[in-house]
Amino acid sequence: MSNSSRQYQIERTDGTARSAAEDTVAVEEPLEIQVSSAAPAGAAAKSVSITMRTPGKDAELALGFLFTEGIIETAGQVLSVAHAGAADPDTGLRNIIRVEMTPDVSLDLGRLERHFYTTSSCGVCGKASLDALHVTGQASLAGSGSTFTPRVLLGLPDAVREKQPVFSETGGLHAAAIFGPDGDIGIVREDVGRHNATDKVVGALLHDGGLPAHRCGLFVSSRASFELMQKALVAGIPVLAAVGAPSSLAIDTAKAFGMTLVGFLREGSFNVYAGGQRVG
Repeated sequence: MSNSSRQYQIERTDGTARSAAEDTVAVEEPLEIQVSSAAPAGAAAKSVSITMRTPGKDAELALGFLFTEGIIETAGQVLSVAHAGAADPDTGLRNIIRVEMTPDVSLDLGRLERHFYTTSSCGVCGKASLDALHVTGQASLAGSGSTFTPRVLLGLPDAVREKQPVFSETGGLHAAAIFGPDGDIGIVREDVGRHNATDKVVGALLHDGGLPAHRCGLFVSSRASFELMQKALVAGIPVLAAVGAPSSLAIDTAKAFGMTLVGFLREGSFNVYAGGQRVG
């Protein structure tokens, strides 16, 4: 049993009788992401986020989060990523991860707070959130990307499912995956949070020098939200394919930045909400 799943004693019923059983469920634990600077004078670590995640690939999650939120721009700005603090006495998990940055990365806490206010999907209104992407200098992806056939897109849900070991155990995790024009699945990550799964994928790409990922697509086993479109945009991924429904702001973001948005990708069909030129 990995840190990503845990067994519980339960009662199972078929409507007429109950019996004792054992069930495997996905683990959900907090992760605090801290940043520190290697400036000559040194700087105390600062907490920039606490997210509920499924343990595993925590370093990728931290890197992906910092990159998609615009705090770091390259992997070269990161000196180290490591868990900090003592392990939880009950679970054995270490729920703090610290990212040490090069001296050129500003860690002004006030700037970080303003940044999250203007780029998170919890903004005052949709237009303000969308405008913030232009303000932070995100470029259109209209001239980027490959063509993906309907056959390739329709094969993604099953292909990704086969690469989800913890979902197979628990049935309780989202997946995010990077795929190529031929349908090849390059990276798959699982998490209770769809945004965390996406950050893990982006963090893996960043670590391996795979960004911007202009020729790839991002698959998510969830709905397509503004937050996921934002993360794909920052990572230079021009195609987002989602099993679930898109939000209005996700569609507006795709149209504004020349991206392709596919939704309801399941049961042998899908909808194209933007960027249909990449599907054919």
